[in-house]
Amino acid sequence: MERRHFLATSSGATALALAASAGLVPAHAQTAPAWNKAAFESKTLAEVVKAIGASGAPVESKDLVLQAPEIAENGSVVRVGAQSNIAGTTQLALVVEKNPSVLAALFDIPAGTDANVSTNLKMGQSSNVYALAKVGDKLFYAVKEVKVTLGGCGG
Repeated sequence: MERRHFLATSSGATALALAASAGLVPAHAQTAPAWNKAAFESKTLAEVVKAIGASGAPVESKDLVLQAPEIAENGSVVRVGAQSNIAGTTQLALVVEKNPSVLAALFDIPAGTDANVSTNLKMGQSSNVYALAKVGDKLFYAVKEVKVTLGGCGG
C-alpha cells in the first residue's frame, strides 16, 4: 500500500521514471499526465527525440554533464545521473542505446529548480548512454559508453 501511495502522491515524472527504469510501470501510469507512452516505447534515439517533441537533431553540449560508470559490474543496477547547466532546461532524459526500449528515464524539471537527477538503470549489455536536456524545442546531449560485465535486462 505504501508504494501505491508514494506513486500516487509523488512527482508524476519522477515516480514514473523510477518505476520504468526498474521495469515496474503501475497500471495508472498510462493515464497519468506525465506519462509519454510513445517515448517509453521508442526503439531508437531518433524516436525518443521525436516523441518528446524536439525539433532537429540533438546538439552535444559541455554544459550537460552525464555521470555514469565506465564499467558496470552488474547490469541490473547501473547508477546514472545527469546535470544540466543550460538555462531553461525543462526535461532531462536518460537513454540506453542498446536496451529494447531505449528511453530509461524522463524527468520534468520545474521552473526555478536545479536540473540535476540520478537513478538506477537496467542495462542488458554494454552500450552508449545518453543524457538529453530539453530547452524549448531543442535538445542537447552528453554521451558515455558503459561496459556491462554481468546480467541486466537480458540475463
